[in-house]
Amino acid sequence: MEPLKVVARLWGRIEARDWDGVAALIAEDAVIEWPVSGERIVGRANFIAVNSDDAYADERSVELLRILADGDLVVTEVEIPQDHVVYRAVSLWTVVGGEVVAAREYWTSPGQDPAPRWRAGHVEPLVAD
Repeated sequence: MEPLKVVARLWGRIEARDWDGVAALIAEDAVIEWPVSGERIVGRANFIAVNSDDAYADERSVELLRILADGDLVVTEVEIPQDHVVYRAVSLWTVVGGEVVAAREYWTSPGQDPAPRWRAGHVEPLVAD
């Protein structure tokens, strides 16, 4: 399966909480890095455990905002709204042989890092689509 389809299915299965389906798309020795929180998830089992944890995997939708692919590299932007906050992620996925073998995900929330005042005369507010 081509890398773009693998990652599109991955996000769909994460939204559906189809953890067996997610596991089928992640290599056993995959490495997923979250630089913002300074964490590295090593292995399929740990990726599934982190994402399926009851405290983390509550009812939420996953909106795939963008997906682009170039060879084995797939880039996605997703939004996951929750009651108290909206999470956004830009993820860089490496897919080989129909499985995610590596990823680097940048998770944040809009407004979490407010713009400094000194830039006010040089920028415009970004209005959500």
